[in-house]
Amino acid sequence: MRFDRDHPRYKWVALSNTTVGMLLATVNASIVIISLPAIFNGIHLDPLGAGNFTYLLWILMGFLLVSAVLVVALGRLGDMYGRVKLYNLGFVVFTVASIALAFDPLQQGPGALWLIGWRVVQAVGGAMIFANSTAILTDAFPARQRGMALGINQVAAIAGSFLGLVLGGVLAEWNWRVVFFVSVPIGIAGTIWSYLSLHELGLRNKGRLDWPGNITFAVGLSVMLIAITYGIQPYGGHTTGWTNPWVLAGLIGGVVLLAVFCVIEILVPEPMFRLGLFRNPTFSFANLAGLLASISRGGMQFMLIIWLQGIWLPLHGYDYAQTPLWAGIYLLPLTGGFLLAGPVSGALSDRFGHRLFAVGGALVVAASFLGLMVLPVDFPYWLFAVLTAVNGIGSGMFASPNTSAVMGSVPARHRGAAAGMRGTFFNSGSALSIGVFFSLMIVGLAATLPHTLTAGLEQQGVPGPVAAAVGNLPPVGSLFAAFLGYNPLGTLLRSSGVLAHLPAGNAATLTGKQFFPGLISGPFHHGLVVVFITAAAMSVISALASLVDPARKPSAADPGALPSSPLEVARSSS
Repeated sequence: MRFDRDHPRYKWVALSNTTVGMLLATVNASIVIISLPAIFNGIHLDPLGAGNFTYLLWILMGFLLVSAVLVVALGRLGDMYGRVKLYNLGFVVFTVASIALAFDPLQQGPGALWLIGWRVVQAVGGAMIFANSTAILTDAFPARQRGMALGINQVAAIAGSFLGLVLGGVLAEWNWRVVFFVSVPIGIAGTIWSYLSLHELGLRNKGRLDWPGNITFAVGLSVMLIAITYGIQPYGGHTTGWTNPWVLAGLIGGVVLLAVFCVIEILVPEPMFRLGLFRNPTFSFANLAGLLASISRGGMQFMLIIWLQGIWLPLHGYDYAQTPLWAGIYLLPLTGGFLLAGPVSGALSDRFGHRLFAVGGALVVAASFLGLMVLPVDFPYWLFAVLTAVNGIGSGMFASPNTSAVMGSVPARHRGAAAGMRGTFFNSGSALSIGVFFSLMIVGLAATLPHTLTAGLEQQGVPGPVAAAVGNLPPVGSLFAAFLGYNPLGTLLRSSGVLAHLPAGNAATLTGKQFFPGLISGPFHHGLVVVFITAAAMSVISALASLVDPARKPSAADPGALPSSPLEVARSSS
């Protein structure tokens, strides 16, 4: 049944459709993470081949980078040409890209490049959905219900990142192509539904697109995130590439371009970012809290997948081919905790205030990180399940109140801009988490892995020079192998010719399920300590930032309502 735009049920149609859209966009940001072993096997790409680590990073980073860069610009285009129109087009683009991904005709490196390219296209469609869904809800709901609708929408966005882990694990066991194809029927149904049911309610602003701002922002953020991506990889004998001149140039150049972007936004009459909104402390600190939560949440997902697929599941006798499925199953408490707490927190925070739940949720997440830090690598599953469920509950407690704090702190006429800015922080945090947490883990591994790996190989009869050569390979290779649930020792020792000359029992041990994960478990735990302390610290800072009282309503005199540029000031005073 199609409802007219004035029908009292139209707002619920808009909420349900945009919630499906947000789930579709964010599930696909995480569904690939846990499915990468099946995807690499499906396109016959050797995980240890030269440069193949770069393919892994860009299959993940391409989607996140484009989502972070384009969300505000596409929201602005929605304001100019129609939010529903761009939202509907996002469904179409996303669906076409999903079909292309599922039917990748190539193998090895070319197959990986096909996936990277179409993931970028998919991200463009996802950004169209992400950027305009919030504005569609803002148009559809009255002020008294708008916070509830936006909270559900944003909880759905974060829930998608958790659900993608479970869904990817289950589908990868069936066939790697289904990981991408599962979005196709949903995308087709969403496209038809949105075209038939959604109406343009907002007033179109036929202003000009802020080209200087868009270009400097897109190039600056892209250069910075690309530099972070290559900073993970070894360079010049170092375990990471942070001393690489190109990486340093990218980081510095990205910061300079973003600084130029801020200057442009102050001067132009119709800015991409309304920097005047940051004069409101609630808006500023709530966005800071959301960014830190996004970084720590993304980093945690990577670490838990590596932990399960690369170490815990093989130690407990699971075949490497089955680890994505079981990793997804064993992460169900994390997803369940979030889905339980998110809606409840949204309802209770409307009644008792946002600050209590945002601060409490961030502190619960910090406590769960500290619990995971002291958990032994070969943990009892019930304890792991409790800690991950607590983490999901804390994230659920935080998500909706944080969104309400951001959106409730700005005047109604700036909610579209505020939603786009918040979306940029959300997506940027997910992209940054890869560089931040991979680097921290590599630094942690570098301290103990070479000695541990060398000694373990020598104990199995591997000659000292060969053992030392394998042990002193960049830790990123071992981390890459663990991330994909893969034992690299067989390949490395066969290529050196040593494996054929070892006793059969030693060779079987070295290439079995348990030797490599057991060997790296100690160094891996050292890296986990570094990672989870950092994540806990981010969560505590997020809690402190959430202490800024979001209850104050914006008004014409509110700093958040001030014009964003001198030209707007001149117009408002004339």
